[in-house]
Amino acid sequence: MEFYQVLEKRRTVRDFSDRKVDDEVLKRILGAAFKAPTNDHLRQFEFVVVRGQERIGRIISPVSENTRNIQQTGLEVAGNTMDRDEYAMFVDALPKQQRMLMQSGCLVLPFFRQKDCPLCRPADQSSLNYFASAWAAVENILLAVTAEGLACAFRIPIGNEPEYVKRMVGAPDGYEFTCFLAIGYAAEDAHICKQKVISVESRIHCNIW
Repeated sequence: MEFYQVLEKRRTVRDFSDRKVDDEVLKRILGAAFKAPTNDHLRQFEFVVVRGQERIGRIISPVSENTRNIQQTGLEVAGNTMDRDEYAMFVDALPKQQRMLMQSGCLVLPFFRQKDCPLCRPADQSSLNYFASAWAAVENILLAVTAEGLACAFRIPIGNEPEYVKRMVGAPDGYEFTCFLAIGYAAEDAHICKQKVISVESRIHCNIW
């Protein structure tokens, strides 16, 4: 698949089949993370791969409660602030936050080494370099998933989820949890949210805004 085809085909998929992801395929996908740029050039990424719905369920147990709390107020607020396409995506995504992570059967937990400033209390913008590098690595993973013909969905952790996950997997001090990554094969009837069409020309400014 050509590079720009991969970019065009990459989509968030929240409905997975029960087909297992082969270990060698997963190794190639995660290997793409180490091709991303990093601020310290050390590529200090580690991945915990969790397979099986029972194990995954234990790892993501806070997700259900946190999602339920958002659902109680989030949908009503979102309906007043989002446009039609954005709201449709939100309505589809919110109820599937726990299910999509379990349904794939392959949950990847990316970690990165955080130095100096605490992650959530940066001293300045450059203090976020490690976090930015981690997300550059995640983007490479998303593209590699697409190139392999698989599907992926991620959840950015909220509330108590990062500390809970780190404790559950025994992550060493100094390592931070990036996101939940569900990797698998899309279900035949997987819902694909409508993509917002962007005029690239309107977003490019020459010399000044």
